[in-house]
Order: sequence, then C-alpha cells, then structure tokens
Amino acid sequence: MKIEGTLTALVTPMRDDLSVDFEGLRKNVEFQISEGIDGVLPVGTSGESPTLSHAEHNDVVKETVKAAAKRCRVLAGCGSNSTAEMLKSTAAAHENGADASLMVDCYYNGPSSEELMLNYYAPAAEAFPDMSFVPYVIPGRSGTELTAVDLAVLAGKYPNIRTVKEATGNIERMKYERKLLGDDFSILSGDDDLTFTLMTDPEIRANGVISVISNIFPGALVKMVNLIKSGDVGEAEKIKDNIAPLLCCVTVKAKNTRTLPGGEKVEAVDRYRNPLPIKTLMSMLGLPAGACRKPLGAMSAEGIRILKDAAIAVWNNDKSVYDPMQSFYNIDVEKVLFGDK
Repeated sequence: MKIEGTLTALVTPMRDDLSVDFEGLRKNVEFQISEGIDGVLPVGTSGESPTLSHAEHNDVVKETVKAAAKRCRVLAGCGSNSTAEMLKSTAAAHENGADASLMVDCYYNGPSSEELMLNYYAPAAEAFPDMSFVPYVIPGRSGTELTAVDLAVLAGKYPNIRTVKEATGNIERMKYERKLLGDDFSILSGDDDLTFTLMTDPEIRANGVISVISNIFPGALVKMVNLIKSGDVGEAEKIKDNIAPLLCCVTVKAKNTRTLPGGEKVEAVDRYRNPLPIKTLMSMLGLPAGACRKPLGAMSAEGIRILKDAAIAVWNNDKSVYDPMQSFYNIDVEKVLFGDK
C-alpha cells in the first residue's frame, strides 16, 4: 500500500459556464498516462475541491478512474474538516474504484495532532482496510498539523497508511519522519520546487512527488524522479534546472496597484495560489483547463507576465520539454509564448 513515484494533482477543467468539462478531464488523464505517470490525483487543491458540489466531486473521481482504466493509480482527494463528510467522500471514492484516498489535515476547526490521529485518520483506516490512505500535511492551508510522531503511531497500527504527502517545507520534520518511519514508508513531496532536494537528501530520501507542474510536464517530472531513484542524480538535476522557473510558479506573487477612494495610487502584493497559476498557464497554452470558480478569479497583467516569463525561460533552457504537449494537444507553444495574444 506504499505509494511512490510521480503523481499529478489534476486540475478540474471547466467549460465557459464553469460546469465541469469531463471531455477535457478524460483528455488530460490520457496525456498523463501517455507520458508514463505513476498516478493521478483528482479533486485535490488543484482540482478545486472546495468549490465542487458533492455530486461533482464524486463524478470527477468516477470519470478519472474510468479514464485511467487501471493504467495508473488514482488517488482521490477525500479530506474534509468533518470526519463524517470525509467518510462519505471516501466511501464514494472506494465504490467508484479509486486506489487510495488523500486526506488533508482538518482545516479551519484545527484539531490537535492527537485528535487528527484518533478522530480522523484512524476511523478512515479502520473503515476501509483495503484502501490506502495518504495524510496530507499542509499547515499553511489547514492551520493544523499531524505530527511526525502521530504519523508514526498511525503507520505502526494501520498497514494501509504507508505514505504521506509532505507540504510543510520543514526539512527537519521530514528527517525526523524518516528516522521514525524507516524505509518501508513513502514520503512524497507536496512542493514541486523542493522535490529534488527532498529526494536527494540522505536523511529524507523522499520517494517521489505529487506535482502540480506535471499537469503540463508529466514526462519531465517522471524522468527526473526515476533518474534520482536509479542513482543518476546529475542527469536529474539538469532536468530540474531546466524546468525550475515554472517549478517556482505554483504560487505567483505580483505587485499590483490599487486606487483608494480619494484617487491615491497604492501598491499591493497579491498572492495567486494554486490552482490559479497552473490553470492560467494551461489555458494560455491551449490545454483543457478553463477558469477557476469564485472566489478565485483572474491573475493581473503583472501576474501573467511573471508566469509567461517563467514559461519562456523554460523554453530557452530546453524547449524539448514542451514537445509531448505540443504533439498530444496539437498546439504551437512557440507561437503562444512569443506572440502578443
């Protein structure tokens, strides 16, 4: 039940009326599989789970499982700040054929680590013993954090908890996790720009990544991860360096101008968070993505400039990483990146 390798946190494509674009979803899953992805994650943060209805949430998981057709793992986002809601989502994902459940630490109501362990993760592991569960530790979004110690307690008791998605950015915590959990446990990077570091750190030895940028570069991420696992760190680092400008754009910070009621112009810094930048980039390039549902909206001109400059930097480093996308979706990346549209 250990999950490793490269998994993509799928966006949920939207039509112009912001209904779910299931045809686009199926096409994106096929692209991922054609590039050798180890797994896909529907209805996580990238998949706009907070703004999908329960029916849409379940339908996206169901369609993803059908599209994957057992050619890669399907890890369904089932987390909630309610244990009852989480169990409902997990039951639906289990019924629809998902291999595993990603469970974000309970956001907003902020239970302690002990409460997370006893009242959230343990009930799921006990209710569905044939399903893998992946705690998703991201205190920057959830406001709470399952500790490494309590993760180790869970792993010791439940054979279906053998993987964690680490988005704490806390290197010392991850070293401690590895010390407590040993090598029979998978640490997956939840931060694209830290994946290389976490996998090559001898005290962490991360086992892969759940990536956002692999929505557009699945092949490059798969190759990088596999090279590290095979010991060819030098070649892996070249790939990382080539795509690094976009690995840092899962969140984009931009300085924008506001006009106060009296007419005074003031500068404000806006933080455009996942999935807005990746969906903006995918839409720009011509991949099925569409807009985000409110309250997420549109990036400013400055935000888009930052994103486009990063995409151009990757092109200048190694334009071949765009080749699979160009071929599969029949698009002209150069025209997009260097045009004025």
